Amino acid sequence: MISAFYPDPLHRHEEARESLHTDSTSTTVNFRLVHRDSSPVSASPYRLLDSHDREVGMVNAFLDAQCIRSLSLRSLRAYGYDLLNFAQWWFQTRRRHLSRLNESRLLDYVRFQLDRKPKPTPQTVNHRLTVLRCLYRFHYAREIPRSRGSVMSSYSTRGPLGYGKPRRVTTGLRLRQPRRVVVPLSAEEVSQFWQSFRTYRDLSLIALMLFDGLRSREAMEVQLEDLRLSQAQILIRGKGNRQRVLPLPDETIEALEHYIHLERPLTNSPYLFVSLKGPHRGRPMTAAGLRSLFRHHRCRTNVRTANPHRFRHTFGADMVRAGISLPALMNLMGHSNIHTTMLYVQLSPQDVWREYHLAMAKKARFASSVEP
Repeated sequence: MISAFYPDPLHRHEEARESLHTDSTSTTVNFRLVHRDSSPVSASPYRLLDSHDREVGMVNAFLDAQCIRSLSLRSLRAYGYDLLNFAQWWFQTRRRHLSRLNESRLLDYVRFQLDRKPKPTPQTVNHRLTVLRCLYRFHYAREIPRSRGSVMSSYSTRGPLGYGKPRRVTTGLRLRQPRRVVVPLSAEEVSQFWQSFRTYRDLSLIALMLFDGLRSREAMEVQLEDLRLSQAQILIRGKGNRQRVLPLPDETIEALEHYIHLERPLTNSPYLFVSLKGPHRGRPMTAAGLRSLFRHHRCRTNVRTANPHRFRHTFGADMVRAGISLPALMNLMGHSNIHTTMLYVQLSPQDVWREYHLAMAKKARFASSVEP
């Protein structure tokens, strides 16, 4: 049951606007994020509490609104921890009213994060700033105001495919993120890692990541009813509950059939991948279990860079090298933005030289055909 401190729904928003509630007489305020399975469907199961186990109304009202928008539990959890980090800093300073937040004070918040150990990545800091701006807009229906000492960033951008006149975009404080480079596994590393598995369950998992580009969470959330083996298809529920149907290669179908008929325990779990042994036999496979599985095989094969997302990267890079179109790859991988898909259009030096020699050969053939 939700704490009695949580404001009445009719007055929840007004009370939340007053402050990030805390006891003004206490010298230190500690916050924690808790998960409550008994929360109403319309309320976020993740709740931010102060040191007296009272709910922080402003933050939790925002999380409730995101829950109503049908954000995933993982997104709600990430938002909750981002705002937990902010609350810990906000009350260490002067316990200001949230309405007094401005871009200059955001700069102080960034300094606070960068001075801590371990130092967060620029991507983590930027995500926290984005969530904080969403919180401010939710309660005040405007952007965080500028002030003296604020740092505004700007950048040029073109169309999704690099065409068109560049336009200048100005945003609030944001750290420069290093350019992401997709580094796929080599054919030798894939073969070495693949051969270390002994169960059809594990081979099926790897096959879905390597031959269909599934995210680790997508693979673990596949249910038996999502399989359409007779049609060589599988239904995937991706980020934001976006569904897509993917083709299944023969190798994956063979591994799945052997796993279902020979290894999978008799269980009422609707999920495809379950534990094969131990006290959790028959229960759905967890993220911790998948991480442990990959750790074991990395040590066994000495392929240190092998992880679930690296297999997804390998799939994307292989598809680009095979000549697939970007819109088709975007659909296969479940990307919502073509910019993400374009990260895979990065050729290795070997690919560059191969493309160069092909282009030169075509040029020579064209020149010979037009000679009198």
